[in-house]
Amino acid sequence: MAVTTAGTGSPRSGAGGPGADLTRREPRYGERVIETLLAAAAGLSVLVTAGIVVALAVPLFTFFANVSPIEFLTGTSWTASFGDKYSWDKDWGVLPLVMATFMATGIALLVAIPVGLGIAMFLSEYAGLRTRKLVKPVLELLAGIPTVVYGFLALTAITPLLQPLLGIPNIYNLLVAGLVMGFMIVPTVASLSEDAMSAVPQALRQGSYALGANRRKTTLKVVFPAALSGIIAAIVLGLSRAVGETMILAVAGGNLARLTGDPRDEAQTMTAFIAQIASGDAPQGSPVYYSLFAVGALLFVITLVINLISIRLVRKYRQAY
Repeated sequence: MAVTTAGTGSPRSGAGGPGADLTRREPRYGERVIETLLAAAAGLSVLVTAGIVVALAVPLFTFFANVSPIEFLTGTSWTASFGDKYSWDKDWGVLPLVMATFMATGIALLVAIPVGLGIAMFLSEYAGLRTRKLVKPVLELLAGIPTVVYGFLALTAITPLLQPLLGIPNIYNLLVAGLVMGFMIVPTVASLSEDAMSAVPQALRQGSYALGANRRKTTLKVVFPAALSGIIAAIVLGLSRAVGETMILAVAGGNLARLTGDPRDEAQTMTAFIAQIASGDAPQGSPVYYSLFAVGALLFVITLVINLISIRLVRKYRQAY
């Protein structure tokens, strides 16, 4: 049923007319080009992911044709780098590498979450405009420091300082590597969390102040819950970066693959093993060469699971304003 308006005639009186339907029009040439480029970018990410899976698939078949998947996932001894490089007669239990990875990541999160969220709250709710403009770029600049620099800092400066205080027996250890890795991902957690908190509508803060709440209560009970989905995304991004971190753990964590519950011990993570083998320790076609792809595939799956869980959490706590 057509609705007419006095003085304007029919709402569909012609393209460009005063009553034209502006929601239905043919896209311009430039818009089509942009849409095509964006679709190509999205498709490229899918192709890259598929390429990673294909690149891992063939070596995986060779590895698991000689090693039981159950032994690989549940074994507690990893001796891939020892003995004859061309012998399959080794221990292929990946649990020492997995446990070392989770231990270092857990230590990093214990540092990054409280420090990063504290910085985000300060910048979003307490700092003045001039302070925010100064601190935010410096914080983001820290994220661009090469991780090998953090690794040598942990090895040559932090570990000698903490060794007598914490009773660390070896210069290579997961504790210091995890602490330094935590400070490495602080800028990621802080910057993204601050963006999420700054995006909370000012009306929510004003309503909280009108009810008598002070700034601390407003930050913790109004702004923080409203920005929770963005904060979770920031933490998960930092977690993913910590799980995939290589140089800090390769330089400061050590290359001894063993199952330990003490973070002060030397241990090898999954990424450190990949870096060691990829640097030329194993001849191409040898069993330890194929184990590189098995560990890489497991790391890929762990990262994928983390991202799927994060997507579910973000959707659960997302709020629209």
